[in-house]
Amino acid sequence: AYPAGEHLGGLPIRFALVLIPLSLAAPAAAEIGRVKSALGAASIERAGAALDASAGFELLPGDVLVTGADGRLGVTFVDSSRFSIGPDSRIILTQFDYDPTSEQGSFVTEVVKGTMAAVSGRILKSSGRGGMLINTPEATLGVENAKVVVKVK
Repeated sequence: AYPAGEHLGGLPIRFALVLIPLSLAAPAAAEIGRVKSALGAASIERAGAALDASAGFELLPGDVLVTGADGRLGVTFVDSSRFSIGPDSRIILTQFDYDPTSEQGSFVTEVVKGTMAAVSGRILKSSGRGGMLINTPEATLGVENAKVVVKVK
């Protein structure tokens, strides 16, 4: 038996308090796309670590796509958008929110340096203007067409 006030729904308070932090843990980030091809020096920076980019590598919001002098990356996102990243590039996947049921969402990318060709997917088709933004050091591009190429020196 427990003294008055030291139990919660039949559980000792000490046990119940251990369960509370477990239920408040943040869910894991959802996959937003995958590397389809990687050539030469290519990596994904995540939480301060450089990870080898290889075909099938799962991408998460906040990942940074990095290529060296001989590197190239091909990426496909869950909304069917596609990126082709050229040599000496650094691309930040800043935000990717997508509802596959409504096909609505927003996609924000930052091209810090290098070359990126993009073919928009369902986010742009369903969300229209503002559904896909590409930030560069000099400007923000609102993608309105299906294809765009960005080069930042």
